[in-house]
Amino acid sequence: QVQLVESGGGLVQPGGSLRLSCAASGIIFGLYAMDWYRQAPGKQRELVAGITNGGSTNYADSVKGRFTISRDNGKNTVYLQMNSLKPEDTAVYYCNARNVFAVQYEYWGQGTQVTVSS
Repeated sequence: QVQLVESGGGLVQPGGSLRLSCAASGIIFGLYAMDWYRQAPGKQRELVAGITNGGSTNYADSVKGRFTISRDNGKNTVYLQMNSLKPEDTAVYYCNARNVFAVQYEYWGQGTQVTVSS
């Protein structure tokens, strides 16, 4: 059974930081690219950051220079370090796993709420 379990969300003031974690189980982690998405109320889900199984990263323009995605293959975990948070970063953040060799194998976590407010 595949599980992606996100943690680390919460309430933070503007300018603050949070680190999200996504622990994967039931998959061969090294075969999967990992992405973070977010969805704000009334908006479509959007890609925030991604990291390939080889460690290459990409970011949405809105978070470049503020967010950093990383992975620990030994712990089957992907992280999203979020600095200089803004109110517009408020959303539910979701972890996504994509098998790079078999695209039909794609999984989502349950999401974690991030609220940036004073």
